[in-house]
Amino acid sequence: MTELILSRLQFAVITSYHFLFVPLTLGLSVLVAMMETWYVKTGNETYKKMTKFWGKLFLINFAMGVVTGLVQEFQFGMNWSEYSRFVGDIFGAPLAIEALVAFFLESTFIGVWVFGWDKLPKKVHALSIWLVAIASNISALWILIANSFMQEPVGYILRNGRAEMVDFLALITNPHVFYQFPHTVLSGFVTAAFFVMGISAYHLLKKNHLDFFRRSFHMAVIFGLISALGVAGVGHLQAMHLVKAQPMKMAAAEAHWDTENPAGLSLYASIDEKEQKNNFEVKIPGMLSFLSYNSFTGEVKGIHELQAAAVQQYGPGNYVPQVASLFWSFRIMLIAGMWLLLIPLLGLYFYNRLDQKRWFLKLVLWTIPVPYIANTVGWYMAEAGRMPWIVYGLQKVDAGLSTSVSALSILITFVGFTLIYGVLAVADVYLLLKFIKKGPDDVSTDEPLKSGIKGASLWT
Repeated sequence: MTELILSRLQFAVITSYHFLFVPLTLGLSVLVAMMETWYVKTGNETYKKMTKFWGKLFLINFAMGVVTGLVQEFQFGMNWSEYSRFVGDIFGAPLAIEALVAFFLESTFIGVWVFGWDKLPKKVHALSIWLVAIASNISALWILIANSFMQEPVGYILRNGRAEMVDFLALITNPHVFYQFPHTVLSGFVTAAFFVMGISAYHLLKKNHLDFFRRSFHMAVIFGLISALGVAGVGHLQAMHLVKAQPMKMAAAEAHWDTENPAGLSLYASIDEKEQKNNFEVKIPGMLSFLSYNSFTGEVKGIHELQAAAVQQYGPGNYVPQVASLFWSFRIMLIAGMWLLLIPLLGLYFYNRLDQKRWFLKLVLWTIPVPYIANTVGWYMAEAGRMPWIVYGLQKVDAGLSTSVSALSILITFVGFTLIYGVLAVADVYLLLKFIKKGPDDVSTDEPLKSGIKGASLWT
């Protein structure tokens, strides 16, 4: 395999693994903060136990996320040095702010929260976990500001073969950020809600700590429903923006080969250009126009016209991303999104009858992986959908590759990282299952969450 393919595979594996932990960190930090706030407000010891139990699981997830995230950043200087040279002045600024401000704030107050139980006033201690939650989500904001430049470059000039920042305000107010950030954060909230709902369902099926896990389930189901509705709404707005900013991405996700007005939404369509005219298609008339413009009429450009326009603007080349993978990724994300809306609605309907609905509790338990799948295919669509660009309209992927790293070196590190991450995956699952099965009885209200930190650090 070539250096390009190996570098892309390595980045894909490390990023995909890291992104398994990010959404849960964003959402579970907020849920744990809400639990402790409710404890401070009511004085009910059950909420204190909830805070510690779910907080321990949060810490394990957070520790794994930090380890995988640190490794990820080194790839920019090793495998993708030409990309770093081209856009480092811009891409590096938000990443530096994320590390120096958000991550340090997050790391500092995690320590305050873990070791401050019964040493700090209740309100101050609750404030520390809120600062962790806020810093975690601010961290995501700065990373997505950097990524949004790759999706929609703004505030720059090209000088001496490099992109240089000329407007920092334009960078942080990039229109892409206003859709990508809330979509990512709300997806994290949904992930955390189903994580709590699923584990609560497991214990309710076992009839363990019924009051504890009923309260956890009820809090998570409301949090999850509100967040899932938010994801759907922001996702629709994001799709409307992408039709203007990255029309090829949306056309590929729909296997929309020819320009139409009105344009139908494909339930099934040809994903092979050569067989396109011979294959059977099933479309909802006008629905793609509605998703694009909030109107059942409106022209949506097809892949053929967009390819011709790209050749005219950028020169000869193939500007069509992988239609098959984007087409099915988009549909997996949509189906998962509808499922993640249905389950909280049923949860509210069965609000006071959970113990009698064992089939529903089993369904919730088996739904835990669904938001992870939706997050992964959604992120894949965001990144693979702008191919062949690494910086949209400015630099192609092959131009960002390092010129001094051999295929053998990349292969060795790729295999090594994959094996190490496999071990980490086993460690993460082991630790989570260990504390999940023990339940809240093993979390004393007088004992800090040191065991969670020690357990996580043992493997990292």
